[in-house]
Amino acid sequence: MPQMQLPFFPEGATEINAHLAFIREENQVTYIYGHLPIFQHDLKDIQTFRMITSQLYVNGSAKQSEICRAFGVTSISVKRAVKLYREKGASGFYEKPRRRGSVVLTPPVLEKAQQLLDESLELGDIGKKLDIKTDTLRKAVKAGRLYKVTKKKS
Repeated sequence: MPQMQLPFFPEGATEINAHLAFIREENQVTYIYGHLPIFQHDLKDIQTFRMITSQLYVNGSAKQSEICRAFGVTSISVKRAVKLYREKGASGFYEKPRRRGSVVLTPPVLEKAQQLLDESLELGDIGKKLDIKTDTLRKAVKAGRLYKVTKKKS
């Protein structure tokens, strides 16, 4: 018959559930499962915190409510982290954030577009010539970065 092993958490540990706890020592957080340490990270390492708590939830070691209660985080933050973990795995927490691409309307392009506008070309034709979306040019006109020549009514 297998011997049962009771969880034995060290002094100062905060219990997450009957089998899982964490302990904070200076600037380190250590996760304990049963009586064995399973993971450790720096106190300020939020990405790793989100990764390990997501992993604990996905593996069935802790419930979302237990994680929220033990760490004082919102349920939506746990849900978002779990979604990221399920979609991209542990590496998803360490990817660089996506940033917008480079600006399309650089000063030389704006200058060329303005010249074509001064020649009374339509925004669609200018877009085709400069390989720029018409909507981008329309927004630049609306923002005042480009000026459309107005036709006089007689």
